[in-house]
Amino acid sequence: MSRLVVFILLALTGMGVGARPLSAQSLADIAKKEEERRKAVPAPAKVYTNKDLMPTPAVSTPAPANDTKDTKDTKGTKDTKEATEAKDAKDAKDAKDAPVKDQAYWSGRLKALQTQLDRDQAFADAIQTRINSLTTDFVNRDDPVQRAAIERERIKAVAEQTRLTKAIQDDKKALADFQEEARRAGVPPGWMR
Repeated sequence: MSRLVVFILLALTGMGVGARPLSAQSLADIAKKEEERRKAVPAPAKVYTNKDLMPTPAVSTPAPANDTKDTKDTKGTKDTKEATEAKDAKDAKDAKDAPVKDQAYWSGRLKALQTQLDRDQAFADAIQTRINSLTTDFVNRDDPVQRAAIERERIKAVAEQTRLTKAIQDDKKALADFQEEARRAGVPPGWMR
């Protein structure tokens, strides 16, 4: 029995030691330490964004060497130079007229394609509802003249639904082609949102 009493006293003493309050830092002390830590941290280095990065210029391949170069006359050489200069001028004009393919270009084009697809799908759903309504009206009418008019409207709606189904397939293909074009152009995935 005495051992039990001693064991209980030791256990209670151990819990008393473990239950004493811990010395906690005040909120003001923590704020001071954080302020000192922030002052010690050096200023951040320059952060680069996509706008800072310039697109790499397209590498042009040199023209193949021609062994019959010595047999050409000077007139042929002049014509070739003029043709090359005209082609270079045309390429420069096309490059100037081409849109800048930055993040706004890619995300805007993706948004336009997605909007067209969503619009066609919503319209196809509305046409399906119209077809269902006309079918119900057709079944519930007894008058042959009214039934004929309803049937003509239903046929028009079915034709429109067929056209929209094709448009939706074309929209999905255009979207997939655009995503493939962006992948080949090396467009960052973040730009395609």
